[in-house]
Amino acid sequence: MIEVNSIEKRYERKIALSSLSFVVKKGELVALIGPSGAGKTTLLNLLASLLEPDSGELKVDGKPLSQYADRRQRARKIGLIRQQFDLVGQLAVIHNVLAGRLAEWSLLKSFASLFIPQEKDKAVDALKRVGLEDKLYERTSNLSGGEQQRVALARLLMQKPEVILADEPVASLDPARSEDILAMLTGLAKQENQTVVASLHSVEYARKYFTRLIALKNGDIFFDLPSHQVTEQQLQELYQLKELN
Repeated sequence: MIEVNSIEKRYERKIALSSLSFVVKKGELVALIGPSGAGKTTLLNLLASLLEPDSGELKVDGKPLSQYADRRQRARKIGLIRQQFDLVGQLAVIHNVLAGRLAEWSLLKSFASLFIPQEKDKAVDALKRVGLEDKLYERTSNLSGGEQQRVALARLLMQKPEVILADEPVASLDPARSEDILAMLTGLAKQENQTVVASLHSVEYARKYFTRLIALKNGDIFFDLPSHQVTEQQLQELYQLKELN
């Protein structure tokens, strides 16, 4: 589903990513881990077409990412969820959920939906799946952080992308709500056979909810292994942890 071939990205004199190559199969749950500044967010932004690589090639479903210029095609392939949620706080929950359909709708239909929500039944179903059907017309800014992230998940359910990119999706949530969101994200992805690539600070969560860990350090791949094969020694070297005597 995703092919990364010799990708490089620089910011002035700093190398953010150095000749990265890997393949992600359809339906895989992949966590990007590594210290701050390792290149995780840069990689996700490249995959989301928010940045252009300085060299190398990215392919999604066998086609170069550059060929998904049409927003409708790109929305069907790639969805993005971030720790900031990217919601419009003053709008009702239903409108934020329906934003997942905007790439498919005409400008007129999008505008009309602000007054008479279009495809309401689908939005209600998406909110049921994330446990928020009772918040349909609640002002989004009134929700807790965990509830807002579930609204963002419902929006992804409306969008139905084949690939979900998640950039620190639980960084602003407490541990209980983090577990809730990650269980929901990976569970829904399995149901829909979606591919997930997520950056996470927590190695514990990465191992628990994702089947493969790609570790980045100084812009390079430090290791790429099934979650259950990653050792404590490898993690200590990745984060340069030192055991206390």
